[in-house]
Amino acid sequence: MILTVCMSPSVDVTIELDSLNIGKVNVVKSKTLSFTGKAINVAIGVSRLGAEAQATGFMYNENGAMFERALDREGVPFSFVWNGGRVRENYKLIDKRSMLTEINDVGERVGADKLVELMQAIRNFSSRSNVTVISGGLPRGVDTGYYREIFRAVDPRSLRIADTEGAKMLAALEAGVDLVKPNLEELEETLGRELKTRDDMLQGCRELLDRGAKNVLLSLGRDGAIITNGTKNYYCKSINVAVNSTVGAGDGMVAAVAVKMQEGAGLPEILRAGVAAGTATVTTFGTISFTKAKYDEIFSNLTVTEF
Repeated sequence: MILTVCMSPSVDVTIELDSLNIGKVNVVKSKTLSFTGKAINVAIGVSRLGAEAQATGFMYNENGAMFERALDREGVPFSFVWNGGRVRENYKLIDKRSMLTEINDVGERVGADKLVELMQAIRNFSSRSNVTVISGGLPRGVDTGYYREIFRAVDPRSLRIADTEGAKMLAALEAGVDLVKPNLEELEETLGRELKTRDDMLQGCRELLDRGAKNVLLSLGRDGAIITNGTKNYYCKSINVAVNSTVGAGDGMVAAVAVKMQEGAGLPEILRAGVAAGTATVTTFGTISFTKAKYDEIFSNLTVTEF
């Protein structure tokens, strides 16, 4: 089983426009609501790949039932820590050039008792999980050190994947993780410098390894991804596809990676699966995951090289 822990769920309102004109009236071509959050997306991706997922994390009373219905439709079991208030709403504006502009809301506050309750849920579920994925932001007012504490709560027999950025990523690394998955922008933000060449990127990955990661998967968007354990380095270039939306691509990548790690696959296979799922996700508009058929098609056409 793969446990996914959603720290900050969101209602994603994805709006397609012919063009985004700042300061002017914009007419919507299409609009889709997704009941999501990074780890919820991962759980759905895991389920679509035919593996067993379990979703937990924080949820909110006013509109949380919609998330339960969304997970029910995907056949994903869930058990949330409930709080007062509403799930935050994020707006993702996509123009005809497939440019994405995001406006992210800030989540509700949660009480200290709820922080303890989630840690206990993680202890319980991770003891029955082969892989535990913890991803996303934190509720308003929660110190970034909470990421360190929740990873320490994960059963030591469960492989640990972190997908976050900045101080939260560094806090998770203090607890030790089996894999961390930044994209290039997140890695640059975390390290506080620009990474222009592949050698620069590899050095940045090594800094995360030195801080407590066993493996680093660096997403490069349409250019594919790099994975390294400090000894072996692999690169997988993505294939050209029609990009409808980049929403959820990183989460699709994590889902496939988690499934391959559960299967005991090596780094090349993990990387290939991650790039396939991330690429499959961008071919869809208004959905937060990929289809298994599209994943299989892309997976069969990818090549991994060592460098």
